[in-house]
Amino acid sequence: MDVAHAAGVSKSLVSAALRGDPGVSAESRRRVGEVAAALGYRTNGWAQRLVSGRSALVGVLLTDLRNAYHTDIVNGIEDAAEEAAYDVILSHGRRDPDLLRRRLADLVELGVDAVIAVTAHLDEPDLRQAAARVPLVVVGRPARVPDGAGWVSNDDETGARLAVQHLADAGHTRIAFLAASDRPAARARRDAYRAAAPGRPREFDARTGGIADLLTATGLPDGPTAVFAANDRLAAEVLARAADHGVRVPEDLAVVGYDNTDLAGLVRPALTSVDQPRAAMGRAAMAQALTLLGGAATAHEVAVPTLVIRASSVPATP
Repeated sequence: MDVAHAAGVSKSLVSAALRGDPGVSAESRRRVGEVAAALGYRTNGWAQRLVSGRSALVGVLLTDLRNAYHTDIVNGIEDAAEEAAYDVILSHGRRDPDLLRRRLADLVELGVDAVIAVTAHLDEPDLRQAAARVPLVVVGRPARVPDGAGWVSNDDETGARLAVQHLADAGHTRIAFLAASDRPAARARRDAYRAAAPGRPREFDARTGGIADLLTATGLPDGPTAVFAANDRLAAEVLARAADHGVRVPEDLAVVGYDNTDLAGLVRPALTSVDQPRAAMGRAAMAQALTLLGGAATAHEVAVPTLVIRASSVPATP
């Protein structure tokens, strides 16, 4: 028995559903897929791609597979891609701009229908060159997004203000900032910290011994009593090294991170952190890719973060 007969639909509808035609309703695609699976029917994906002239593939370029920030974004992309009958190909550049450029070019040459770049490590000319050949969506905060590309980012300024205001409301007046990057997202968080922090800014750079300097300064009479770290990894490193400097968290130093990755719930004390809706950002990026594939323009989407309060930032003594 063929799939069309068993599903009670036309052969043309079966063909369209199995090749992922966007004109087929989700219910029809589900019904045809279930019947096809029950009958043991398997499509030849690459043959269908050659016939249709589309790959039904979306390339996703990541800065680094080891970055926990990327996991939920990729999950969101994959969920939305599956709903639209697209497959996802992952590539990453190990934080190496040259390798990222090559991997981006490789995805384009592979013939993917669209590329979603989850990285801030590529310059605008690199992104522009790719966007001229394939629909491109950028997730994050690069230096500049080329005209015609989609863009989904987090409101870094609002997130930083939430972190600093939480510490200030707890009675902290000497709040430090810890970073390890000069990239746009880190700069935005730093600038918002400077604007919101009570008293003079106290900034430390983890690339030049800033964590040790921060923990040493905590013991001084006018040293910081709280720190806002630009990401969870830096905040977790502060927690890990605090005991070696005789610093108690949060009694001597309250700590707030950014990204609310799984790490925030695993460290002790559990880390207060700014949460980016990463899965939603991934879904939004895939939606923008589909919009661009349909020939329409997209608008910059900004995700609004929230603060998840845990044990690392109890109130200070006024």
